[in-house]
Amino acid sequence: MVEVKVSKKFQVVIPKEVRKNVNLSAGDQLIIKVEDGSIIMIPKPKNYTQHMLGLHKKIWKSVRVERYLEEERKSWLEQ
Repeated sequence: MVEVKVSKKFQVVIPKEVRKNVNLSAGDQLIIKVEDGSIIMIPKPKNYTQHMLGLHKKIWKSVRVERYLEEERKSWLEQ
């Protein structure tokens, strides 16, 4: 954990070791969210397609894709 100080303009400096750890450069954007009273800063992905690649891979690993699609399309006809 690293401690930073909030300036009068509510700005903070992200320490060098943190910037290096998340590969953050000048001009990069951050996504800021609040969870349970904590402020979380996440580097905004430069490429969302690349960032989402492989998402939920473990969930779909055991699914037979052809069978799933067949059942899904069949449900469309039943509606």
